[in-house]
Amino acid sequence: PDLGRRFAERKRCADPECSMLMCRGKAMRDFKGPDCRFVNFKKGEAVYVYYKLIGKSTELWAGSVGSDFGYFPKDLLEINHNYSNEELELPTDVSIFFFF
Repeated sequence: PDLGRRFAERKRCADPECSMLMCRGKAMRDFKGPDCRFVNFKKGEAVYVYYKLIGKSTELWAGSVGSDFGYFPKDLLEINHNYSNEELELPTDVSIFFFF
């Protein structure tokens, strides 16, 4: 299927609004995303995960570093705390990102 602006059709979240933290981890190396949909971080920074993409782009998770939010490769994160073991499977929404 044509996903348009979505990386995947489905995601896993801790709650129906995907507003609760799923887990926290430590960045294993620096990451600079290709565009504003991605969150950048430095090795050792805390990264908070709000949802995990499933299906086509299972390698991407979404979370925050400080006040910045975006996607990042899950393989760059060493999980050190789980906030929820429950995972709900939900459809992804089309996200509109504005570049400044």
